[in-house]
Amino acid sequence: MKKLVVVIIAVWLSACGYHLRGAMDMPEALKSVYLEGASIPLREQFKRAMRPASGKLASSPENAGIVIRVFGENSGQRVLSLNERGRSNELELYYRFDYELATADNTPLITRQPIEIKREYFNNQQDILAKGNEEIVIRNEMYQQAVRAIVDRSRVVLDARAK
Repeated sequence: MKKLVVVIIAVWLSACGYHLRGAMDMPEALKSVYLEGASIPLREQFKRAMRPASGKLASSPENAGIVIRVFGENSGQRVLSLNERGRSNELELYYRFDYELATADNTPLITRQPIEIKREYFNNQQDILAKGNEEIVIRNEMYQQAVRAIVDRSRVVLDARAK
């Protein structure tokens, strides 16, 4: 009886479109991507995003379905407000780069486009250690958002090209 209930729940979840958090549907061309000029954190987020879709980062452009070229990656922070002692209360983290998308034979799919992501967070001076960890988590989320934006834009272009 327990096995039957588990099977019914599994079928029901798959039928309603449920998928694991972070899992993305990837077109076949996006299952093998060559990243050119990307930083290590951006590469890591691409690997993580592609894993559930059985995708991988290609070792060369010739082995890839799609080539993503990243230009001018830039990240940093700026102070938004100060406390009475002159220390930062609120920070803005930013991450910006340009990218373009091409096929393995260098046919352009998306010309150079910017991606810019900003996040604000409260910098509590009483919890210095926790704030360092919070910044790392926020930066990882920014890389995830950048990967998702590239994949979403690429999916639209590839779907339009297939029609």
